[in-house]
Amino acid sequence: MKIRGGVLCGAGTRRLLLGAGVVLVSLPVQADDSTLVLDTQRVTGLRLYDMASSEESGGYSVDAATVGSKVPASLRDIPQSVSVVTHDAIEDQNFITLDQLAARTPGVRVLNNDSGRSSIFARGYEYDAYSIDGLSAPMSSLTGSVPSLTAIDRVEVMRGPSGLFNSTSELGGVINLVRKRPTDTFQGSISGSVGTLDDRSVSVDISGPIDEQGRIRGRLVTRSTEQAQWVDDNDNTLNDFYGALDIDLDENTELSLGVIHNTKDITVNQGQPVGSDGDFTYGRSSAFYGADWNSFESDSTDVIAELTHHFSSRGYGRLAARYSDRSADYEYAYSGSALSDSGEMSSVAGYAGFTDETSVSVDASYTQGFDAFGNQNEFVVGVDYKTSEADTTAARTSDLTGSSASISELNNLAYVDILGNARDGVSGYSLSRTKTTLEEQGLYGKVTLRPVAPLAVILGARVSHFSVDSEDRINGGSSDMQDTAVTPYGGLVYDLDADHSVYASYSKVFEPQTSEGEDGDLIDPREGEQYEIGIKGSYLDGALNARISGFQLTDSHRAASSTDSSVDYSVDSGKMRITGAELELAGNITPQWDVIFGYTYMDSEVLEAGSSDTLLMLMPNNMVNLWTQYRFEGNLLDGVSVGAGMTALSDFDSTQGTIHAPGYAVFDAMLGYQFTPRLSGQLNLYNLFDREYYVRAGSASVFNFVGRPASAVATMKYEF
Repeated sequence: MKIRGGVLCGAGTRRLLLGAGVVLVSLPVQADDSTLVLDTQRVTGLRLYDMASSEESGGYSVDAATVGSKVPASLRDIPQSVSVVTHDAIEDQNFITLDQLAARTPGVRVLNNDSGRSSIFARGYEYDAYSIDGLSAPMSSLTGSVPSLTAIDRVEVMRGPSGLFNSTSELGGVINLVRKRPTDTFQGSISGSVGTLDDRSVSVDISGPIDEQGRIRGRLVTRSTEQAQWVDDNDNTLNDFYGALDIDLDENTELSLGVIHNTKDITVNQGQPVGSDGDFTYGRSSAFYGADWNSFESDSTDVIAELTHHFSSRGYGRLAARYSDRSADYEYAYSGSALSDSGEMSSVAGYAGFTDETSVSVDASYTQGFDAFGNQNEFVVGVDYKTSEADTTAARTSDLTGSSASISELNNLAYVDILGNARDGVSGYSLSRTKTTLEEQGLYGKVTLRPVAPLAVILGARVSHFSVDSEDRINGGSSDMQDTAVTPYGGLVYDLDADHSVYASYSKVFEPQTSEGEDGDLIDPREGEQYEIGIKGSYLDGALNARISGFQLTDSHRAASSTDSSVDYSVDSGKMRITGAELELAGNITPQWDVIFGYTYMDSEVLEAGSSDTLLMLMPNNMVNLWTQYRFEGNLLDGVSVGAGMTALSDFDSTQGTIHAPGYAVFDAMLGYQFTPRLSGQLNLYNLFDREYYVRAGSASVFNFVGRPASAVATMKYEF
């Protein structure tokens, strides 16, 4: 059997996280005479509530996750849909940014933009924030704050609201990135890659103890990446730095510090227009509908501090904080209309501005296991605080040229100072400057009770007080809102046998909004709830996890754009219900064979009409994701690994339902070889059959993005 994350994999052992750090477990062992006997094994090593990194445990399977919780919890003990993408899965599929990973994650949909500027959705709703080690910060396409994965060990994705520990989370769920941590022994690697679409990358990763006793450990990771270009002139440069220190203050107390810094430099691509008949042109798929001076530059820094303590009473305390600072400057020209029969645009639009955003997230929690009903139980209590402030100045025009333009004329358009013209009051240009501040304090508690051994009853509640202030810094107007909300949570998990559990849960979310209505006041907070039922399985001593689930989401008061595109205010979109089902299989079928498979069905219904049914029309009804890899050992192919995957979507529409995109299926592959114990190589092949397809449908003029053509990336890695 294999110990991962401090949990002994296998039947009857998945709740050891709630026990002592060293426990005695009776496990069935088959004797030579086929008589079933019990063998008592001692589980040592990691302490209670510690969890090994997926880099250390290897493979595509994990036993536990921290998303939607404050401590690691067995996947079967979480009564919601959770996927974990491990270190090996990230490397095998050559993911650089979170949106690339999300596009291959079961049940998750990406509305493509430039890599690192895309929008990520689950169950029809956009993730507008992401967490690092459970600490949240805003995420948006506008500021380019979709993170890279340079500093990340694994990605945990929870679908559906997680209002207990994060009441302002999206209805789609929570994405939690778990940092790479310094290692107990010295290790390092250097890798480089080059691709057929001018993509290339170099990275260095060094980790290990700093002092002789190993009480202070450090890690440094850097990566510089030129992202793949299959659209002309669409340069995309990404630079990452990550530094971390873990310090053992004593045998039970640890201080962990981390800094993540990221810069992006992109020649902005707003996608392609459609033809005059509203259909995709399927002309030159690499055509760039922008000016050569299009630009997006961003700078992002996250500072994370975490203090943890293991109490002798089996308690676990955690105090953690995250400070995030983002800035982005952007200006770009793009098609302002559909293409005429002659291939020209009737107008060229422009947009420019800059955004400065800071956020702080602080969380303090205490978790305690206790004995009752003859079983182990657990409670967690905590408080949190978070605030964010965004200052945005933006200028736009619907007509940069005053006449129609061909793609060549747009590509070679003379520079126009869009922001300067708007500030000078030039006719046809508009200027806005807003400052939005959001603040929230929360008190939460959750208890997991086991009145009988097979049953876990999970109950929780959160009290949140929030305030939102939105200021128009040009006209001088402002609006604000304050409120207090109680967010309940409930779940049941019942073990059918050693390998299967059924579950049911109810979760709720209460989200303040920063959008203003026609009257200038903030739109009421969104309210949403989800009911979910399902069955989870764990096989092959925990190496392979499976899940079948069904869900129903109800959403009210979501702010949406007005159907009148000439106005800047938002409207209340009414009430909507989303129903769906998911199937997922992830892990290791054998020690050499890994697999990730997922199928998602989703449908939406308007219960109370608002301005328009916009958001969910972006989502296909059916999505399939598959990736599998096999590593040969002990034969003529020893050291060879092969992988293959598929992503398939049914038909989907644009935001207003006016542009229809046909479904597609795209196939990828991977070939790897371990030359020596330290040197390995990998070849990733994309879109094997060179299918031409659109990954996103937007409007007549923009946001229609063509998918990656047939291409390849070769990577070499040396470990020391």
